Amino acid sequence: MNKCSITDKIVHYRVFNKTPPLYHEKTEHSTFKSYQETARVLVVPHLGTMSKGNVTLKNVTKYFGDTVAVNDVSLDIRGGEFFSLLGPSGCGKTTTLRMIGGFDRPTSGAILINDIAIGSTPPYQLDVNTVFQNYALFPHKTVSQNIGFGLEMKNVPKREIGLQVDEFLELVRLPGYGNRKPGELSGGEMQRVALARALINHPSILLLDEPLAALDLKLRKQMQSELKELQREVGITFVYVTHDQGEAFALSDRIAIMNEGVVCQVGSAAEIYDEPLSRFVADFTGTSNFFDGKLVAVEGDRARVQLRNSAEVEFFGRNSKDLKEGETVTMAVRPELICMATETTEDSLNWIKGTIRNKIYLGTGTQYTVEAFGEMSVVIHQQNSGGGKGNHWQIGDSVYLTWRTEDAKVLKIDQSIC
Repeated sequence: MNKCSITDKIVHYRVFNKTPPLYHEKTEHSTFKSYQETARVLVVPHLGTMSKGNVTLKNVTKYFGDTVAVNDVSLDIRGGEFFSLLGPSGCGKTTTLRMIGGFDRPTSGAILINDIAIGSTPPYQLDVNTVFQNYALFPHKTVSQNIGFGLEMKNVPKREIGLQVDEFLELVRLPGYGNRKPGELSGGEMQRVALARALINHPSILLLDEPLAALDLKLRKQMQSELKELQREVGITFVYVTHDQGEAFALSDRIAIMNEGVVCQVGSAAEIYDEPLSRFVADFTGTSNFFDGKLVAVEGDRARVQLRNSAEVEFFGRNSKDLKEGETVTMAVRPELICMATETTEDSLNWIKGTIRNKIYLGTGTQYTVEAFGEMSVVIHQQNSGGGKGNHWQIGDSVYLTWRTEDAKVLKIDQSIC
């Protein structure tokens, strides 16, 4: 081993500490006594040891003039989870994200990051980084310069910046792209560069504002998979904004459904899809058939609903705790939980006879629209099996629709936001 290789020794310690600063040097006495010198060691943080930040919102409200953008929102986002804010345009999800990032201030309420109220702390002093929808890359800088920009602003030595940039290029699957300019990259590649630039600063929380919205469908699906894998690898908290229900379901550990500035429900994808707390949530998170009527009886956890405008027709579904007999309710049934047959069985509690009016082939499945009672349209989704089997129904066929009591959720009908 020659003298130069000892002097230039570089060690990647798998440690990370925000204090002391990101970069520091130490001396290490060489075991090669004949050289009688010290080796300089660069201490480089490793991405696998990033800290996991938590976020708490306490009764947060935000006004823009007389408009309420966010209304009394309280949330607890756990350290290390992938948490999504999901809702239609204008629901307040991006405003909520911007307040967490310090770009906007709440009109009232408090936001805590790692159990410390952020108050009026500017964004650059928070342990948070943001990936924007438009990437916000410097067009005149190379990929490496874009990724290393944050470290450069912290006066990290160039040598260490180069080491970390190379590591994060590997992380986002762009090795060898360092000398390219943003104009030479595809949309997916630019998104990876933006992610690397945000992560290289080792935040405990990463905010993502609809980062995949500009990508085509196939690339968006690919990036969803890569993004979730990346989050698992770095282990930090991701807070993600989207209006795409499928995207939120694919990525998230938990989801907050928002509408008109209010959080309607928080839970896992399965909890929200299978156990919606309101008609809005059931409708926004996927297709549902709604059968409106009057709650005529409650039998334990089962509710009996008399269909509106059809006094002889009654359905059975799962009862919600706060429902009372005589209330106007709706019964929500997902299309994939409804069966079609040429006849019904005697033990079928829920059934309708109707006529197929539309049929749409969707590749993995076929969607049917069945008309019943002359005015009701019911949507059914059937999985396609090999050889085209299971897809033999034709427009004009008379069919019976049936579903299980446990697959029907009885919900209140009201005019509230959620």
